[in-house]
Amino acid sequence: MMKLHCLNPISKFGTELLTDGYEITDQAAEAEGILVRSASMHEMDMPKQLLAIARAGAGVNNIPLDVCAEKGIVVFNTPGANANGVKELVLAGLLLASRDVVGGIQWCQENKEDENISKSVEKSKKAFAGYEIKGKKLGVIGLGAIGAEVANAGAALGMEVYGYDPFISVNAAWMLSRAVKHITSVENIYQECDYITVHVPLMDATKKMINEDTIASMKDGVVVLNFARDLLVDDEAMEKALESGKVRRYVTDFPNPKSVHMKHVIAIPHLGASTEESEDNCAVMAVKEMMDYLENGNIKNSVNYPSCDMGVCHTASRVAVMHKNIPNMIGQITGILASQGVNISDMTNKSRDKYAYTLLDLESVAEESTIQKLKEVKGILRVRVVK
Repeated sequence: MMKLHCLNPISKFGTELLTDGYEITDQAAEAEGILVRSASMHEMDMPKQLLAIARAGAGVNNIPLDVCAEKGIVVFNTPGANANGVKELVLAGLLLASRDVVGGIQWCQENKEDENISKSVEKSKKAFAGYEIKGKKLGVIGLGAIGAEVANAGAALGMEVYGYDPFISVNAAWMLSRAVKHITSVENIYQECDYITVHVPLMDATKKMINEDTIASMKDGVVVLNFARDLLVDDEAMEKALESGKVRRYVTDFPNPKSVHMKHVIAIPHLGASTEESEDNCAVMAVKEMMDYLENGNIKNSVNYPSCDMGVCHTASRVAVMHKNIPNMIGQITGILASQGVNISDMTNKSRDKYAYTLLDLESVAEESTIQKLKEVKGILRVRVVK
């Protein structure tokens, strides 16, 4: 019986997929798998038997990835499962920044006791006049699952869309509308676009990528939208740009003590993936990834180990080895199995940065002494008998 623990409430559409071989436990310390949404795991002691963590969402800033990798714990996320929900909110932000709907609603609330409000409206509404987005230039930085959907939606609304992503995948490229112009320099977006929306992960290279220098290169009156990560935007630089009018509106899904007090900011309380559909989709994907790994050793959508899929094992045994990505690991693994008289019917080895994963189908069940010899090899982090 495999024990799973939910650090956050997980949609029943995901947990109902669990078969009789699984049990949901209230104790994280006894779990082989953990399902999580936003709960921070950085201060958590990882149970010795913990094999996998599945994040029901895309971002994994709440999980200590290197610590998990060193312990042979695979961390999954669910890219694309909430893409439509985020895309729709980006479009809402785009429209709210173009038409002063927020200001108009506030005016109505402030004047709701006016018996002649229907007449007052005609005199006051000009203060909330805005712009149409059709024909305007939209720059999308990052063309992953969400960015690609935003780009396609912008094109469908009649915008001239520029997309930038130096690492665009083949699948993402196929998803893009032919109307989206894929450019090779982000500077073109900064210099030419009326609206700029950012959809990249938070890394050292992207932290505060919207800063004083990049803002200076933008068009006057530009609108900046951030539905990816708070720290992608330098708040100090953005505040100055909003006060000067260089940036007309800043729409963020990540309110913080500074941004909520800034002029011309539309702050939304992190609602990007807060739809029932997104939560259901993320839960389903997270549970499926977890089950495939625990039952078959297959890895899909991991953020700290390479992807690897050998389907269902049809031989006597399957062994998974997590190890450092260093020379002669395969030779040592296969040498130990050969010395113990264990024949390998199929195997695959994949690497990702400092870590690698080897999956082996064996014609006979490896004895505990053989597994122990594998565990003693320097650089091997975890050995698991999947079957």
